Amino acid sequence: MDMSKLSGLSKDELLAFIAANAVKPKAISMKVSGKGALSVYGLGRFPVTLYRGQWERLGAAMPEIAAFIDANAALLSVKPGGGA
Repeated sequence: MDMSKLSGLSKDELLAFIAANAVKPKAISMKVSGKGALSVYGLGRFPVTLYRGQWERLGAAMPEIAAFIDANAALLSVKPGGGA
C-alpha cells in the first residue's frame, strides 16, 4: 500500500492496517545443547542458554523477579514486538 494513502483512512481503517502489519513476536522454542544445557529461542537475537540447575534457580526466583519488575516498571523499557 502507498503510504500517502494512509492519510485518507478512518481511525478504524488505520487500526486495522496497523494490526495487519504489526510485527508478530517469534514463538518460543527450546532445545538441549550438545553439552546438556537448555537453550530457549525466540526471546531475542540469540538464545538464552542455561544448565538445568540455573533454570531451576531462576524459576524459584520468579516471584522476586516479578516483584522487582513491578516496583521498577517506570524505569524498565519494553521492546516493541516482544523479540529481536
